[in-house]
Amino acid sequence: MKRITHKQSRRNIGARRARVAARHARAGRWDAQPAPMLNSGPVRYEVGANIDATAFGGIAAVHRLVTRLGLAERIDEDLQLLKVHLPYHESDHVLNLAYNVACGGTRLEDIERLRHDTAYMNALGAQLIPDPTTAGDFCRRFSEADVSTLMEAINAVRPQLWAHRGRELLGPIAYLDVDGTIAPTCGQHKAGMDMSYKGIWGYAPLIVSLANTKEVLYLVNRSGNVPSHAGAAQWIDKAIELVAPHAERVCLRGDTDFSLTANFDRWAERVDFVFGMDCNTALRSRAEALDETDWTPLQRPAPVAPRSGKRRRREPNHKRRIVTEREYVNLQLNGEDVAEFSYQPGKCARPYRVIALRKNISKTRGEQVLIDEIRYFFYITTRTDLTAAQVVACANDRCDQENVIEQLKNGVNALRVPLYDLVSNWAYMVIAALAWNIKSWFAMMLHRKQDRRDWINMEFRRFTTQAILIPAMIIRRARTITVRIIGYHRALARFLSAYNTIERTRFG
Repeated sequence: MKRITHKQSRRNIGARRARVAARHARAGRWDAQPAPMLNSGPVRYEVGANIDATAFGGIAAVHRLVTRLGLAERIDEDLQLLKVHLPYHESDHVLNLAYNVACGGTRLEDIERLRHDTAYMNALGAQLIPDPTTAGDFCRRFSEADVSTLMEAINAVRPQLWAHRGRELLGPIAYLDVDGTIAPTCGQHKAGMDMSYKGIWGYAPLIVSLANTKEVLYLVNRSGNVPSHAGAAQWIDKAIELVAPHAERVCLRGDTDFSLTANFDRWAERVDFVFGMDCNTALRSRAEALDETDWTPLQRPAPVAPRSGKRRRREPNHKRRIVTEREYVNLQLNGEDVAEFSYQPGKCARPYRVIALRKNISKTRGEQVLIDEIRYFFYITTRTDLTAAQVVACANDRCDQENVIEQLKNGVNALRVPLYDLVSNWAYMVIAALAWNIKSWFAMMLHRKQDRRDWINMEFRRFTTQAILIPAMIIRRARTITVRIIGYHRALARFLSAYNTIERTRFG
């Protein structure tokens, strides 16, 4: 089959784009049609014999990025789980599971569809990939130390990205967000599971992520009944060691569960932090003792204006109407004020800046106003370069980590706990989270800055449709693999731009 040059590929993209645009140009210009637009005549299916094609044409570019970063070699060098490689290495198992997730798989059984896709295996340069049973057995071989080794092997390749394409994304301050979540399960025989404080059976993973690039740096599985902050300090320390050499400044963020005051002095020597603080008696007394002149109204940022400059007509608020009609108790925010003072926690050798947020809340039942309620929220920080309002905004920005956690749960399904004990499920979580991290790595390869931000922020499902689900013919030659794309979508030009960057960039 004759090769297609890069220049010709670009022309083909333009031609395909023009054909699609010609159809879209007719939108709104049709006359009344006598028959539905979706119509069909007799359909004939045929099965070809010699052409290998796959729906996952983008996986070759993803695998090329992983290969050029040296991730497979690093995993094989550090992770020793198999005495004999017949025929698979540790990296084969890890990448097989991660690529199954990248291709839209939600469970181990979905690997079976890929094992019967010869074009998919050709795109990876593989004769065969592990079956679901073998993949599950591989996860069960892990010990806790092995899972930590795998995370460190993955983290070892990140600096190559942060030193090149990811440098601009890290910006002047790298934000490390930490939080815990619940990984529920309906199983009854999964070792290590327990009941959480919400009455949900399952596990309680700890997640440390880099807000700038949405990468999950550390994911630690724990029993379901542990507090959110249990064991968090050591993983926060590891994240600081990983990121600090590649960022001008590092700032830790977390909710009240992660205000580990015994570590504040030690952390303050190297990084900044913004943590929520529980509204205890000492802090509330300090806030109530402040003069009214010490409080400043908090001005929240205005909503982003639409690009057209015009807002759509607001629909009636049916939820508010129902709450009023049925006389449910309703809380409505009247205003917010901020103030600040110094406070020295009992386990600290120095005082820290505390921002107090005072919320005036009206409590109503139906049309009747019951009483105004004052609630206090506190944030402790080392940041002196921010105003009180900016500290509150910085702490609120940590909530974006909830989107990362949601994608771990429902995007890559890393927290589905498909295996039978805590450690094997931990290994699966880390490997599935690798698919999420690969999305961020691939986004760093895009040429335009706005595209890099958009792809980092996009949901995993959209990444799969734009970068993985690309119908293509796979031609294996003696030294190369040719992926001939046979479909078209709007992101194709950006996908090829990212792939060209992968080939041009000298990692290491």
